[in-house]
Order: sequence, then structure tokens, then C-alpha cells
Amino acid sequence: MARVTLEDLGKRFGGLSVIDHVSLDIKEGEFLTLLGPSGCGKTTTLRIVAGFVSPDQGRVLFNGTDMTNTPTQKRRLGMVFQDYALFPHLSVADNVGFALRAAGMPKGDSSKRVKELLNLIRLPAVADRFPAELSGGQQQRIAIARALAHTPAVLLMDEPLGALDLKLREAMQHELAVIQKKLGITTIYVTHDQEEALSLSDRIALMRKGKIEQIGTPRDIYYNPATPFSAFFLGKINFLSGTLVEKLSGFYRISTARGMLQSPVREGTTFSPGDKVLMAVRPEHLRLESAAEQSGMNTVPGRVVRQKFTGKVVQYEVMLDEVTSFVVDGAADRSPEANAAVQVAWDVSATHLYPYENDRELAVGVHETENQVTDTTIEPQVSPLSNSLALS
Repeated sequence: MARVTLEDLGKRFGGLSVIDHVSLDIKEGEFLTLLGPSGCGKTTTLRIVAGFVSPDQGRVLFNGTDMTNTPTQKRRLGMVFQDYALFPHLSVADNVGFALRAAGMPKGDSSKRVKELLNLIRLPAVADRFPAELSGGQQQRIAIARALAHTPAVLLMDEPLGALDLKLREAMQHELAVIQKKLGITTIYVTHDQEEALSLSDRIALMRKGKIEQIGTPRDIYYNPATPFSAFFLGKINFLSGTLVEKLSGFYRISTARGMLQSPVREGTTFSPGDKVLMAVRPEHLRLESAAEQSGMNTVPGRVVRQKFTGKVVQYEVMLDEVTSFVVDGAADRSPEANAAVQVAWDVSATHLYPYENDRELAVGVHETENQVTDTTIEPQVSPLSNSLALS
């Protein structure tokens, strides 16, 4: 196992900054995921750790030893790619043992190690088959076994499950977690799939535009997102923009186009009257009430325009005005009629508050009216239920 330290990494391609002052400390045996949208720099960061790309600045250290200029083959790495990269003309056993033979390991020792690895991935009976004779999930497990053959200090995985269907991907997530915990190997995993990151990771480094937006455990980032982007990218979220009116005992009052709302005062955040802000609340923290009910919570009026049954819950799309909608997770046994007038209600404590941003990457646009800020989507013709993220 190795402790991997990235110190102030920077990389530019054609004058464009792809990695911008990235620093990370990955513990021995930790499963750390680099998560983010396409182009955020996560794969380039992984390739720098692997030695495939040289940084323009900064260092890569394994257990305190500078490896920045060390060739890839001398870094004791295992690498798993999305396309498996198995040799089609070699048997499973020969694929798994390829690196061992290349390193000069005696045939008997190599064969024993291959058997151990095939048992580890629970495929002991496929040693004599060829990759084309295996399913996608089996091929991926063979790729993992091959990466582990020479007992690497660090395992690097770049979107390894991206080519699998949903059910197989979920099964492989479990397999990966079991294998990684059993071996205790330091693992750096790259994905843009938020559910994959949540289910596999000890910690997540959420990346955006070449920088680390937030790092923490999956629960930390999900329940305490530090920025609007963190809230937006990891899980579903609804946004409302407004203007902070005043700070009272333990909460702020915010004027929005949907009325006066409240947000708790959280440690480490400071807002002043007149600040433009973004309020955020997750769909599972919302509930639907009849328009006549009064709850004393944060409430905004709306109209149910669509529902999507997902099994455990029903996702309701509630239009707040002509262009703004919320997504609400509701119980499957309660179905408001289409076009029903409702109140969307939530506990004040479930509200997150951020400095106002107008960033297309959040897919939140705003336009000014005379005295308040009104939300609109960048592409209002696209329903939020058709995307992986809920937007207002």
C-alpha cells in the first residue's frame, strides 16, 4: 500500500489550464474517487499519477518519495481502463499472468498467482477461455485481476464500469468494493457517475474546471455541500434565487419571487442584508400539501404537471411559475391529480444558502425584475425529470 500525495499540480494543453493547483493527500488503503463532469480534469489528474502525463508544476509522491519523473513501469501501479484492454488472442490465464511473465516470474509461481487471483474475483473456471467468450462483467473482473497480479502499491481505475449496463454496473460496484476492502489497496477511481461515487468511495474529490471544488466523505458532501456546484452535481437539487432581507436569531429571511422564505444560519457562512443568494433544497426534503394547508414551514405554491414512478418514490414536477419548476420526491401511495394546485413545503433546517451564482454549468439562469430576482432555466423546454439533476 502507498500513501499518495499530490502537491500543487498544474497542467496546460495548448494554453488551456486543465489542472489548476490540485493538491490531495490519499491515505494508505483508501478508496478515493475523482468525480466531476467531462473536461473537469479528473482523468488528466489520474494520468499524472500514472506517469502517462508530466505536470507543468507540482509533485506526485508515494509514501513521501517524489515519483514525478519516475517512469510508469517503476511506480508499482495497477491500471484498469473502461475498454478492459485485454489481449484477444490470449487466454484468461495468460492475460492475468502477462505482467508476471514479463517480469521474469517462474512459470510455476506465475500459475499459482493467477489461480489465486481468479479465485479472488470468483472466476476460477474461466482460465482457459478467451475474452470474446466472456460477458462484459467477467471481462472487467479479468482486467481487475490482471491489474492486481504484480501486487501494486496503488490501483488506478478510469471509468472502469462505463461500458456496462445498469444491473451489471451495480453488481460490479459491489465486486469492486469487496475486492478493494479485502486487499486494502490504495485506489484512485475516476468517474462522472454520482451514484457510483457515493456507493464506492471512502472519500470523494469533486472536481470542477481543473480544481477541487470539495473533498470529503460521500455523506459529508451530500448533506453539507460547500458550494452550489457541489449541491448540484452530487444528487438532485432545487434552486431558488433571492435577496437576503435580514438575519434573525438562528436564521435568515430571504425575499424571493415566490414569497418570503427562511434559511438557517450555518457555521462558516456569513451573509448581509442586500446580498443576492441561492437557496437550495433536495427533492427528498420536500413534501406536497394541499393549497389550503398552512404548515408554518417554508412553502411555495405550485401546480403538479408531471409525475415519474421510480419504484420507491414518485418524482413530482411542480411548476412554480411559467418557467420555474421543483422536483419533489413523494410517497408512491399518494398521487395528486394532474394540474392539482399544491403547496411545496420543507423544513427551514433543510435549506442550504449560497452566494448567488449565474453559471451555465449549474443550468440556473436569472433575470432581474423591478425589485426581485426570478429564476428561469437555461433550456426551459427540457423537463428536469428528463435529466439526472433537478433544477429550478
